[in-house]
Amino acid sequence: MNKQYLSGFAAILIALLIIAPGIAGAAPKISCTITGGYENVTACQAKSILEDKGVFLLDVRTPAEYSYSHIEGATLMPLKNVPSHDPVNLSEDQLLPNRMNELPKNKNTKIVVYCYTGKRGSVASQMIADAGYKSVYNIQGGLTAWVNAGCPVVVVTDSATWSANYPHYV
Repeated sequence: MNKQYLSGFAAILIALLIIAPGIAGAAPKISCTITGGYENVTACQAKSILEDKGVFLLDVRTPAEYSYSHIEGATLMPLKNVPSHDPVNLSEDQLLPNRMNELPKNKNTKIVVYCYTGKRGSVASQMIADAGYKSVYNIQGGLTAWVNAGCPVVVVTDSATWSANYPHYV
């Protein structure tokens, strides 16, 4: 390769090294994770979604967990019995799989789902998305992440019980 081509090649290579990172940086950043029909969102993103009118907020924890604290306006429909969180054993007809008819009739309604850590919320979100709902959001990290982000909750219980259930509260 002669010097004339070599200097042209070097100029193109340098230009690509300068331009490529700028192009990559201009790509839109995805702020949530779409997982099989629902989106995992942060507590802050969920708080923003909840500012819209007509959003259905679903708490899939147990009644005991709900009685410790919950997000204002949440509807409680436990996903399943969790003896480690609530000694009361609910009947099958009190659990979300058998209460899907209580969700909004409009499948385009935004539904924000949460639990304690996000795991039950993920299962419930997938169940709701599988039922045909198009705007389902699971709060990653659940109520724990919500509280740690400084978002408000309705505290129904005493401070000692609150501290025992949310030891990582900032």
